[in-house]
Amino acid sequence: MPEIAPELALHRATLPNGLRVLLAPDPNTPVVGVAVHVDVGFRSEPEGRTGFAHLFEHLMFQGSESLEKLAHFRHVQGSGGVFNGSTHQDYTDYFEVLPAAALERAIFLEADRLRAPTLSEDNLRNQVDVVKEEIRLNVLNRPYGGFPWILLPPVLYDTFPNAHNGYGDFSELEQASLDDAASFFDAYYAPGNAQVTVAGYFDVDEALRTVEKHFGDIPARETPPRPSFHEPLPGAERRQVAQDAHAPLPAFAIGYRLPDPADLDAYLAHALLASVLGDGEAARLERRLVHTDGLVTDVSASAGLFGPLDTRDPDTFTITAVHRASVEADTVLAAIDEELEKLAAEGPSADELTRQVARWSAALHREDDRLMYRMLGLGARELLYGRAEITLELPQRLAAVRPEQVRDAAAALRGAGRGVLLVQPNGEGEDS
Repeated sequence: MPEIAPELALHRATLPNGLRVLLAPDPNTPVVGVAVHVDVGFRSEPEGRTGFAHLFEHLMFQGSESLEKLAHFRHVQGSGGVFNGSTHQDYTDYFEVLPAAALERAIFLEADRLRAPTLSEDNLRNQVDVVKEEIRLNVLNRPYGGFPWILLPPVLYDTFPNAHNGYGDFSELEQASLDDAASFFDAYYAPGNAQVTVAGYFDVDEALRTVEKHFGDIPARETPPRPSFHEPLPGAERRQVAQDAHAPLPAFAIGYRLPDPADLDAYLAHALLASVLGDGEAARLERRLVHTDGLVTDVSASAGLFGPLDTRDPDTFTITAVHRASVEADTVLAAIDEELEKLAAEGPSADELTRQVARWSAALHREDDRLMYRMLGLGARELLYGRAEITLELPQRLAAVRPEQVRDAAAALRGAGRGVLLVQPNGEGEDS
């Protein structure tokens, strides 16, 4: 494959306290973004404290050493900026995008809460309630809530890190203590376990000096060892039934294991396989299951529970479908298996693959046009894989994938064990 030259120059530094810094200047935008990626996510939270990584993300917005509660919000919004945070399987991010002149303000705000967030009993109890309400809204009281990212992993995986509910169990969230929060911060929010990404309109040397000024005096602490979450592949199909009183129609999710992202060519072949199967009106499952056979009302396929290249190994290739009550799930599963068998035998046509690469590339370029998404993609891949350049190389790397590689990806799925989650409406059903 020809060498790929990223168009965006990246600059790296590591501060004496261990904090890693990634600078991605772009003179073509009038804004700057600052993101902090911390190497802790759902899979690192302790057993008996499900949902704690996400709860802690909420606590990081409740004030800090120099700022009272809500001051962070006012400083960002008062500058015309936006901000947020999110918790993923292997990392938690915090970010803001502001006008370029407000760069130091953004760096100060992120440094201040990484140094010393306000951890109080009032904040903890309040945010437990907020998270519980979020779970009610997004999972418990909506059709197909938690489908498939919460419900599928315990079918496919055996270990607590990979299988448990990252949103959290109410009883475990309620038992979270201030000592738990302090211990979690001390263990995982050390500067050596974090990375700062600055993107947008700025001078590299000045930005680095500003990062050193505000982050450099955060005391170094021991960095936790990074565990491996590897576990053996399932040897056969596993099935489980979930009841959903809010779902109007039955649904199912199939989960397979993705290759380790360290084998990027194999991983991207699986990502393109997902596109060939489920991306757009011309995708194979859309044509077969929706337009030809009329078996389902919706079908999709994706590489990664949170999207492609969003976590370390292991991660999940998913196919989801919502089908008519008069159609048996096994009828739809059999049709999906037939389409996978065809791809495993013949692979996609060159034109078919070219079309899906073009769709992917267009989506990547649209995303890259927004500084926030570009910054978050660079920061996440730098933290997870040590190569932010992957984000910049993706269009070319995808274009280099050959039909036979997608054929091999389909064959790998057909030869491996899988998890099948069946969702039954109206609370009918039991585990099998």
